[in-house]
Amino acid sequence: MMKMMMMMMNKTKPHVLHLLLVLSCTWVLTVSATSDAYPSVSDCGVVDEVVVPVRREVYGEGKIFDISHRYREDMLSFHSDDGLGQFLWLRLSMKNGSIANAANVEKGVCHRLCGIHEGWGRMVGREHRYQTCWFREDMPTWDSVDGLGQFLRLRHSIKNGSLANVSELKYFSVHSGTHVDAPGHVFDHYFDAGFDVDTLDLELLNGPALLVDVPRDKNITAEVMKSLNIPKGIRRVIFRTLNTDRRLMWKKEFDTSFAGLMKDGAEWLAENTDIKLIGIDYLSVAAYVEAIPSHLVLLEARDIILVEGLKLDHIQPGIYSLHCLPLRLPGAEGSPARCILIK
Repeated sequence: MMKMMMMMMNKTKPHVLHLLLVLSCTWVLTVSATSDAYPSVSDCGVVDEVVVPVRREVYGEGKIFDISHRYREDMLSFHSDDGLGQFLWLRLSMKNGSIANAANVEKGVCHRLCGIHEGWGRMVGREHRYQTCWFREDMPTWDSVDGLGQFLRLRHSIKNGSLANVSELKYFSVHSGTHVDAPGHVFDHYFDAGFDVDTLDLELLNGPALLVDVPRDKNITAEVMKSLNIPKGIRRVIFRTLNTDRRLMWKKEFDTSFAGLMKDGAEWLAENTDIKLIGIDYLSVAAYVEAIPSHLVLLEARDIILVEGLKLDHIQPGIYSLHCLPLRLPGAEGSPARCILIK
């Protein structure tokens, strides 16, 4: 049915296109109280009148099952009696005066998944690469001119007599490359309460999404948001901006002139649309000059997920099936994510 709808849209006159898009949304995009980024207040546990998140294994009213393990310090590690050990470090803390919380990952065994898989439908990989796959040593990182740097080392090598090659992640921010933000990134009380990436709703991270081109001559203001005419019912939107044209994610030096949401644009989005997942093509959905104010608007209600650092080169605007899976890192306010579009 989706294929038929897209064919109709391609052949339809512009004045009918908006109506068809709305009709398609009524089929693929059903708004429900259980599909917010986090459980609603009534779904949360309450300890001494403080709302805490509920960690789930089943989503989408019993249709989505999380079969991956959360990372834990006492998690089993190959040929080790001590377990995984500490793997997460809070590099920047709001309690110490930083404007945001930002953790680093260190000492995690990495199985590198390379390539794009051909299967049902057409799959379009959108992350930036880890070496030949997603991450690069010259990938930009926040407020750095040196880029990401070395993030992977070969702990065991067949060439050196080991039975298998085993790589290890080496100290990099959870906000590197393609990643998601949780509310604890900019709200310290949410960080303390445990609203981390492990509590994000997988149903919201996977489903129909609209990719739109935004005007190239300005940031995403309230005026720009109005001009995009995003229909009600659209819950996942990916913004392709001048950042893609300028190939900013392919330059190691952090560039403060990147395009993103201004505070008034974030407010207009939160108040006038049904959007609950926002994707963008640089390290922040919010423009540098209003990065924190815009993040505060978007994350305060805990009902919007931010996906940043997407690779949107050569992807055409339209409706896709989005699949975005962050790592299960309890305590982390962000996480690298593998995100794909299926057309």
